[in-house]
Amino acid sequence: MNNFETNSPISLEELRTLETELHKDETRHDRRRMQALLHPDFVEFGRSGTRYTCADVLKEFGRGDVFPPLRSFNFELVVLGEGVALLTYLSAHVDAGGKSHRQTLRSSIWVRTTIGWQMRFHQGTPVHSP
Repeated sequence: MNNFETNSPISLEELRTLETELHKDETRHDRRRMQALLHPDFVEFGRSGTRYTCADVLKEFGRGDVFPPLRSFNFELVVLGEGVALLTYLSAHVDAGGKSHRQTLRSSIWVRTTIGWQMRFHQGTPVHSP
């Protein structure tokens, strides 16, 4: 699917907001919102090394499970082309005591389509503690 919208500025804040929306349970359990945020050809290389498609993610997140809170920071944006951007950041799960664990380097490629920004690719790479 290549229905890209062009001639619009790319904003770090806009993409950070969309990215972190995907971390929320209310978004993950809203199939319509997930379909709006994930490109139909979406692919993820997960932190575990597993490859996921859009259909895999919609199936996994549609079960009503509650996911651990995620803290994300150090966002950076690189414009790859017109209507295409690479967003990178660091994330960590947060335990009941507020302590961060399972730090992960994350990268997402976002494309601006006729329905808005959609995530086309995502990768999570574990950060190994010294």
